[in-house]
Amino acid sequence: MLGELTDVPYLPELPDRGPGADLVGRTAANLLPGLDVDVFAARWRLTSKAGVDVRRARSLWSTDLDALEEAADGYAGPVKVQVCGPWTLAAQLELPRGGPVLTDHGACRDVAESLAAGVGEYVTQLRRLPGVSPLVQLDEPALPAVLRGAVPTMSGFSTVAPVEPRPMQEALSQVLRAADAAGGWPLVHCCAAGVPLRLLRDAGARAVALDVSQVSAAADDEVGELVEAGFGLLLGCVPSTDPATDPAVDYVLAPVRQWWSRIGLTRDQLATRTMVTPTCGLAGASPSWARTATALSVRAARTLADR
Repeated sequence: MLGELTDVPYLPELPDRGPGADLVGRTAANLLPGLDVDVFAARWRLTSKAGVDVRRARSLWSTDLDALEEAADGYAGPVKVQVCGPWTLAAQLELPRGGPVLTDHGACRDVAESLAAGVGEYVTQLRRLPGVSPLVQLDEPALPAVLRGAVPTMSGFSTVAPVEPRPMQEALSQVLRAADAAGGWPLVHCCAAGVPLRLLRDAGARAVALDVSQVSAAADDEVGELVEAGFGLLLGCVPSTDPATDPAVDYVLAPVRQWWSRIGLTRDQLATRTMVTPTCGLAGASPSWARTATALSVRAARTLADR
């Protein structure tokens, strides 16, 4: 990534390495001080004592940070790191007795407070790397489902009650503020439909990464207002899994340009207030396509900047 992305490289997550390398386990095992977790029936849960999977997760985490330090030797500039956001954690992490943390308001509060502390410590650690400026991305793929009450209960026969916007914003703000206070640049990623952009901005995010194809026309006015106010967008338009044929730059940029024109924003704003990314994470891509998608994102971004 340091070689392919010379402007904004990132620390990759490689979930196929097993429990502890996945989105939820990586964060729960390493960034929840004061809370212990383990794996039960292939799901991460809160527990009274950390299990062997936590030790493995911490070993992988340490190895990855060592690799970043080595690869970033001599590099100066931003490096993006990803952590699971508090509401996706609450939707995916289970209580000791079973069922998602999301069903327990006190547990949700504990997870958010612990994550804020963990993220603050993480950013402080990253800032020890000479020349590196951390961009801290909260991955929140479950956020719209949490907001509308679409997260299934343990039985799977019903769903957890929706979380109101105010407590949702407060928990996000805790974590985003912690990243900011430690010297990180906070943003949120959600590639699902119905991303609450204004709520995320009000919570302290300086930008949001989204899938352009998932943004409805109903959000156009909101997007326009936020961009005019200086809010940043990471535009997911490059396929995140292997396509039948490699798309050209103009093909992946076509929906971006159409959307931008529909909103009524300028080309200068498109070049200065946005970045180009894959539509979602690359966990489902082959190694070959992950490299190709990264290079394609760079070419597409340069094309936008030149026109």
